[in-house]
Amino acid sequence: MDPWFLYFALLYAKPILESRATGSTFASVNKATLLNLDIPFPDKSQQSKIGVFLHNLVKQIEQETLIIAVAQDLKKAVMQILFTHGLRGEAQKKTEIGPVPESWELCPLETLCKKTDTVDPRREGTRIIEYVDVSSVSREFLTIEATSQSTLQEAPSRARKRIIEGDVIFAIVRPTLLRAACVPAEFNEQVCSTAFCVLRRNPKRAADKFLYYLVQREQFVHQLAGIEHGASYPAVTDRIVKEQIVPVPDLEEQHEIVAIMDAIDRKIDLHRKKRAVLDDLFKAMLHKLMTGEIRVGALNLWALQSNHNSLLKPRGTNGR
Repeated sequence: MDPWFLYFALLYAKPILESRATGSTFASVNKATLLNLDIPFPDKSQQSKIGVFLHNLVKQIEQETLIIAVAQDLKKAVMQILFTHGLRGEAQKKTEIGPVPESWELCPLETLCKKTDTVDPRREGTRIIEYVDVSSVSREFLTIEATSQSTLQEAPSRARKRIIEGDVIFAIVRPTLLRAACVPAEFNEQVCSTAFCVLRRNPKRAADKFLYYLVQREQFVHQLAGIEHGASYPAVTDRIVKEQIVPVPDLEEQHEIVAIMDAIDRKIDLHRKKRAVLDDLFKAMLHKLMTGEIRVGALNLWALQSNHNSLLKPRGTNGR
């Protein structure tokens, strides 16, 4: 057998093996179960072609994963430079939170925010809501990934904080794990858990999304790490988050910083979507090739990838 074909055949058969596994703590199959497993068995030439095709697809997925990782490292480095040196080439001043440009202000985070509110189950109980729990936020991409839908009165008791478009939600349970997100338009007037601190910017003090990048800084997370409490579930309070001292440039420089960070985030998001498309393509092709639904000789990886990538192009922009 072709080794790569065997690898992908076993990967395709994984659900069958899992269904035959025994043991509650460490589920496993014995050698006899594995050796008696039925797998597809085309001729050697077809095996080789299928193995090469799927392996090339996997390499494309790995390449997108690497690009994402490099872009995320770049984001951290750029963020560190922007929030310590600024964009004006100013001299720095030493402060309690580290060096910052001389003209920047230091102030509690709450001075950049407006008051937020909670929902009232007695008045809004029948309203259908999208509930954002801590697990809804991706630690890798700092975005809201999945929510649950229900009426407010049927939602968990922690579903109490109202969120609107542009709010920044920051998890106060295990804050050093950094779960934060900027609320997009589709979650306007929805509800998040009380395990989040909701930051709503004051437009006179903070540019759009400036708070989002401000709380992502390693320095901000480090500040919270020194004051979180609780052994099993370390946490901080809303008040503690809002009391943290943060560096604040003028609004013009804030907008410029946000524009730079947004450009990097768009790059990450583009390759994240490409990886997701390739993942879906791999799963579909694995099934179709292992069942003989498609013959590998009729396939062209680059054409398939091109067709799937076309789904990522913004409408009306020719993909630019």
